[in-house]
Amino acid sequence: MDTRFLASFVEVVEHGSLAEAARRLNLTPAAVAQRVHALEAEFGVALIARSGRIVRPTEAGIAILERSRRFLREVRDLKSYAVESGIAGELRLGAISTALTGLVPRMLEDFLRRHPELEIYLEPSTSMELYRKIGDGELDLAIMIAPPFAVPKPYAVHVIREEPLIMIAPAAWSAEDPLRLLATQPLVRYDRKQWGGRLVDDFLRQHRIRPAERFELDSLEAIAVMVDRGLGVALVPDWARPWPEGLALRKIVLPAPGVSRQICMFWLKSSPRIRLVQAFVNAYELPGEAVTPAPAADVEPEPTPP
Repeated sequence: MDTRFLASFVEVVEHGSLAEAARRLNLTPAAVAQRVHALEAEFGVALIARSGRIVRPTEAGIAILERSRRFLREVRDLKSYAVESGIAGELRLGAISTALTGLVPRMLEDFLRRHPELEIYLEPSTSMELYRKIGDGELDLAIMIAPPFAVPKPYAVHVIREEPLIMIAPAAWSAEDPLRLLATQPLVRYDRKQWGGRLVDDFLRQHRIRPAERFELDSLEAIAVMVDRGLGVALVPDWARPWPEGLALRKIVLPAPGVSRQICMFWLKSSPRIRLVQAFVNAYELPGEAVTPAPAADVEPEPTPP
């Protein structure tokens, strides 16, 4: 049995879509479908069922899903153990959306140039989900918000960036006191169920503010676009660029006491691929960003081509 076929089956089931599985595997949907069909032919039973564009596992597919995940993890572990020296094998890296666009590309650029034989699998997710996947062994390393609680001893945390909470408002608005804006304008709220969104709660409680909430979103990029359209103000971390293009936003520094979100690398100390994880962590270097947050400043719109 080709483990790539099994991996394709797992991707299809986890994402409920041949197209999404194909995107993540860098294949065509037809190629992914062929792999799953070959696996079904080998097992002699249907593993997935289609309903329009949605794909769901059959009873047989559900029966083998968790075993398949464990088997694929064990295969990756065997490959890692077999390489006694050098940086080779597969590193499964998860990241929150703003890190995936702002930090991770620069981190990977130099690392893969020096270690082209290394395979890296990227998975976007929320910090809470990344925490779970690290603990379950589904990922080796995560770039995420530092957990807002004492981390158990089996885990390691390395803070790489401090992002202060700031207010964003449409650039055309005057630079008013942020507390006044919170009292008079609707708030486009950072989802309080997310670890980063809890920072907004902390700030509002510290300053005893109960703003009029208009929307509550878990996407910082979407929040920035809403504010750009004049739908309100928002409290967000000053995340690493790029921000969405074409926005005209005013960044306003918040009064003390302020709060910040910490972006960290997070991994299990006992990971079978600890050598790869440590090599990646040790190679990380973004001068001026890992320690000192960027100063708050206006976000100007991109110039319009003539």
